[in-house]
Amino acid sequence: MNSHASDIAFTPAVKAEQLKRGSREQYEAVERGRGWPSKVTPDLAAFLATARSFYLGTASAAGQPYIQHRGGPPGFLKVIDDRTLGFADFSGNRQYITAGNLAENPRAFIFVMDYARRRRVKIWGSARIIENDDALLAQLRPAEGNAIAERVILFTIEAWDRNCPQHIPQLIPIEEAAAVVQQLRQRVEELESELARTAGKRSD
Repeated sequence: MNSHASDIAFTPAVKAEQLKRGSREQYEAVERGRGWPSKVTPDLAAFLATARSFYLGTASAAGQPYIQHRGGPPGFLKVIDDRTLGFADFSGNRQYITAGNLAENPRAFIFVMDYARRRRVKIWGSARIIENDDALLAQLRPAEGNAIAERVILFTIEAWDRNCPQHIPQLIPIEEAAAVVQQLRQRVEELESELARTAGKRSD
């Protein structure tokens, strides 16, 4: 049993590396303080409500890791309760690697990146697949889009942590960039029209 929520990531081998490389004291201070959260907080819920994609990590029983990207409209990764997240599992390339991994190893990891605001959140826990639950699927299926949702994946949180923004490139969603460009085009057209009117008055 873990003494601290962060022990799910800071195994004895990890702590040995931290000690060897000079960062163990820093993380011991975190453990003595509030430590890592193990439940959804209002700020985490707000962060997830804007997320348009995340990465889901699983592993086979033999420990072979696999990471799969999940995307959808903002908020498609939903908070079910203070320990549970859920999302509709859309039809894809039908490899079913995530499904197979979870069938034999429930350990899972969610990595959410907000490139525009240079924020990232790591969530450790376990996941399970829910089949043939139409009510739950209807609750989690995004209202927009036409992707086919086959099942539900529920994720139980054991610990989560924020990362600093260091080394995160600032990338802007194309929709936001397009909106700004459109505003600039409209402003240019207004200025050109105003300039043409001014030039016309001077020539009169």
